[in-house]
Amino acid sequence: MAMTKSEKIWMNGQFVAWDDAKVHVLAHVLHYGSSVFEGIRCYATRQGPAIFRLGEHLERLAYSAKIYRMKVPFSTEQIERACIETVAVNGLKECYIRPLVWRGYAHVGVNPVGTPIEVMVAAYPWGKYLGDDALTKGVSVKVGTWARMAPNTLPAMAKAGGNYLNSQLLKLEAVEDGYAEAIALDVNGYVSEGSGENLFLVHKGELVTPPLHHSILAGITRASVLQLARELGYTVREMAIPRELLYVADEAFFTGTAVEVTPVTAVDRLPVGNGDVGPVTQAIQQAFFGIVKGDIPDRHGWLTPVPRTVAAPAART
Repeated sequence: MAMTKSEKIWMNGQFVAWDDAKVHVLAHVLHYGSSVFEGIRCYATRQGPAIFRLGEHLERLAYSAKIYRMKVPFSTEQIERACIETVAVNGLKECYIRPLVWRGYAHVGVNPVGTPIEVMVAAYPWGKYLGDDALTKGVSVKVGTWARMAPNTLPAMAKAGGNYLNSQLLKLEAVEDGYAEAIALDVNGYVSEGSGENLFLVHKGELVTPPLHHSILAGITRASVLQLARELGYTVREMAIPRELLYVADEAFFTGTAVEVTPVTAVDRLPVGNGDVGPVTQAIQQAFFGIVKGDIPDRHGWLTPVPRTVAAPAART
């Protein structure tokens, strides 16, 4: 999927042209994967562009950086303003926002001490992650042969660039085998998550999802769906999910900034339920998109409006 460029990227407190946003080839991040990042969507609502759960995303960015002992030279408030301004300065109505914090150029070596911490925010148009029909028709997935990292190897709760080497292996294998996505198991063989998505199942009228200690990312969309499902009256449980439950579940769906709420209609070529998008998935999709599109009131305060005017870029702290 080709990337559509926007005009400006916010980089270390200043807006630069898209093609001028560069790093040195000896930057620490290129050699050791030392970055943390977020993926955030801005939606075109009836009231104008609005960013979904911006504060929660940047809170996770901050704790991801803390876990990796990266002292970010901008405050969370400054990065929040940068996200809003980057959408506005590029004149975007609906887009994907990518804040990134990384260790820059100073020396080459595993020890990161002394490397500068760099920050950027990009915003650009982006469509449906798993294809245009994924939201309405669902996707076919496989259980990947690569497991998620054990809890004492890499911190799964940090959204760190290095973690996504594992995700790349899962995704490459799935696509090569003719599937849209992979589901990973954890080190004990229980269901974990997709290569870049959290997973929910519907079984005997209950909504179930793996808990945080099964090597999953603490997804912002996941948390939103947990809240919406309870409001809709569904029983929700976070529980260890054996692989075989994937095959006997009535419904399944992915959640995440990229996939939003995407139905899973087959696993390992076995239909999930009757192979169609189920009623629980549809109800949650309707509740989720109703809020992010501005069609129903934002009763949780999840949307941050993007004003037409843009303030001056933030300086380093």
